[in-house]
Amino acid sequence: MKASELKKRLQKGRPMSAITIRMPEDVIETMKHLAPRLGFSGYQPLIRHYVGQGLRVDQERLENANMHEFAQSLQRHGVDAAIIDQAMAEIGHTR
Repeated sequence: MKASELKKRLQKGRPMSAITIRMPEDVIETMKHLAPRLGFSGYQPLIRHYVGQGLRVDQERLENANMHEFAQSLQRHGVDAAIIDQAMAEIGHTR
């Protein structure tokens, strides 16, 4: 994730939407007990944390996969592997 996107995500007071989600009662109870011990004001901020954390992991994984596919495409089109590696390093990605 780009630094600018991450900065936006970490800002307080972002607009929120109410949703309804069904979860097992024991999971909710566990989160209610864990939340204060982990520094959260309640279980809902903890859920948002878990969702956000998983979202960032998946976004990073997919972005890396896309970059890898792009690098492979460039190589198939005759771009030297050393040039691709150098360009990837400049943007903070590795193959």
